[in-house]
Amino acid sequence: MAAGNRGALLLALALLGGAARGSAQKPLQRLTLAEAITRANTVQPIVVQALGTVRTAGARQQAAFGAFLPNFTVTSSIGDFYSEGARIDPSTGQLATSGSSNLSVNTSISSSVDLFTGFRRGSERRAAGANRGAADAGLINARYQQQLTTTNAFFDVLAAEQLQVVREASVRRAEEQLKVSVALLHAGKGIRPDSLRSVVTLGNAQLQLVNAQTQLATAQAALGRLVGSDDPVGAVEDTTLYLQLTTVDTTALRAEALSNAPSVKAAEAAANAARAVIGVSKAAYFPTLNLAGSAAINGSQQNHYNYLQQRQISLGLSWPIFNRFQREQSITNNQVTADVAEANAADARRAVIANLTAAISALEAARLRIGITQTSVIAAQEDLRVQQERYRLGAATIVDVLTSQEALNQAEVDAVTARFDYVRARAQISALIGRTL
Repeated sequence: MAAGNRGALLLALALLGGAARGSAQKPLQRLTLAEAITRANTVQPIVVQALGTVRTAGARQQAAFGAFLPNFTVTSSIGDFYSEGARIDPSTGQLATSGSSNLSVNTSISSSVDLFTGFRRGSERRAAGANRGAADAGLINARYQQQLTTTNAFFDVLAAEQLQVVREASVRRAEEQLKVSVALLHAGKGIRPDSLRSVVTLGNAQLQLVNAQTQLATAQAALGRLVGSDDPVGAVEDTTLYLQLTTVDTTALRAEALSNAPSVKAAEAAANAARAVIGVSKAAYFPTLNLAGSAAINGSQQNHYNYLQQRQISLGLSWPIFNRFQREQSITNNQVTADVAEANAADARRAVIANLTAAISALEAARLRIGITQTSVIAAQEDLRVQQERYRLGAATIVDVLTSQEALNQAEVDAVTARFDYVRARAQISALIGRTL
């Protein structure tokens, strides 16, 4: 008996020591769910990458518009030409005598514009617009996916905190039961095995509490990582998170998911972008017409810097009649890419319906379990009270009390699990339909 009590006492002191060491650490930062989602969306790679894709798509749109505009180039140079024999000065084009040097200055401006590109510029502009639409849809989808990940991590913290409270309550009940067993043993109304069983139950309850504390620390560290913190982060509880929906219109949710689901919109936009690229490849069959012009002035020491003017204008036509089937290969590659993108879009629609069906079923099952587990907790509390009183009167054994006590512990755990299964299922549906449910 004494050895068992010493073991329980040492374990309790170890727990108290761990709590004291934890209190010496820096205060735990706590965030609301909205704050956690906002911070995660600014640091998580999936969202940062999606933002970068949007910026890249915007630059591509700008370049596609710029293809309709002429380009301008200005060049200027100064050089000193020396010749040991009679040679042509490359800057002025004049004959330089032997052993002479000539300092020359040249300035020119040139411009060119594509008059006709075989409809390539229009196709590229449409493709750039479709690509920007795909990038925007991808960003929205990335944010909703990250929101779901952050929400689940947030709920992991809240669930771990509530499970820790449940385990602390089970430890207190085990301690009270141990006191009762010891008191009855000292009064000559109990037996030593009852006290030993109570010690074992207390030890198990304390181990479960340690596991709950470890689970909480792990969840807080994971949430801290998601929101960009090097330290663990806690969750601010809000009772509105546990509100249950009055009704769930499955048909309406299915229709909404097919039309508004971020993953479906992203997949469909990607398919549109892939189809738009095919037109760019087909433009290679047409000729291109280019207008170019330039003007230059140059002067040199040899002609006393009398600047000479040069002007040039040209109209060029290019029509690749045969390029060894490279156009055909490009078109085929882009068509295959478009086919795959369309298949992905169709699969995304099916995946949304399948996931939505599973999430609605999980939501309804969790709602039913919440009511059942709450009733079970009340019944287990009353049963434990009765068994404890019967044990004091000698009408029940310690096994009856401990069994009832364990049933209450499990009922409280089941109640917490059911509550968070419900809010997780609701968060899953919100991510699927693209709005908060």
